[in-house]
Amino acid sequence: MKTRLLMLSIAMSCALSNAAFAMDKVEYKAQKDTISGDYKVNRDNCNSLKANAKDICVVQAKGTEKVAKAKLEADYQPSARHDEKLSLARGNADYDTAKEKCDDASGNAKTVCKKEAKAAYVTVKDEARVARLSAESGKINTGARSMANKDENEANYKVAIARCDAMAGATKDACAAQARAKFGMK
Repeated sequence: MKTRLLMLSIAMSCALSNAAFAMDKVEYKAQKDTISGDYKVNRDNCNSLKANAKDICVVQAKGTEKVAKAKLEADYQPSARHDEKLSLARGNADYDTAKEKCDDASGNAKTVCKKEAKAAYVTVKDEARVARLSAESGKINTGARSMANKDENEANYKVAIARCDAMAGATKDACAAQARAKFGMK
C-alpha cells in the first residue's frame, strides 16, 4: 500500500512539474525577444576589443544566442529531436569558439588545435545522434553507437597524426606507428 502511494505521489509530482514548466506562445515570444536583445548587448560588448579577441567574442556571442534559441525550442516543444538540436547547438558553439581561438597559434600547434576542436565536435555530434535515436526507439541504437565510435576514432587518429607531424625522422615514424596501432588504422 505504501509503495503504491509513493508511486502515485511521484507520478503526480512529475505531472504537476511538467505542467508548471509548460510555456505558452506569449512567453515563448517574450523569451525569444529577450534572447535577441541579449545577443545584441553581447555583440556590442565586443566592439571594444581588437584583433582575434574581438573575433572570439563575436563567435561566442553568436554561439550563446544559438544555444539559447535551441534551449528555448527544447523547452517549448520537448522532444528527442529538439534535445539533439540543443546538443548540436552547444557543440557548434564550442567548435566555432575553439577554431577561432586556434587562430592565436601558428604552425603545427594551430593544426593540432583545429584537429582537436574538430574531434571534440565529432564526438558531440555523434553522441547527440545516438541519444536521439536511442530516445526515439527506447533502447540503445547499436548501429548508431558503432558508427559514432568509428567516427570518433578517426577524428582522434587525425589529432594524433597531427601531433606526430611536429616530430622528425624515426621519432615521427614511431609516433605515427603508435597512433595507427592505438586507433586501428592501416
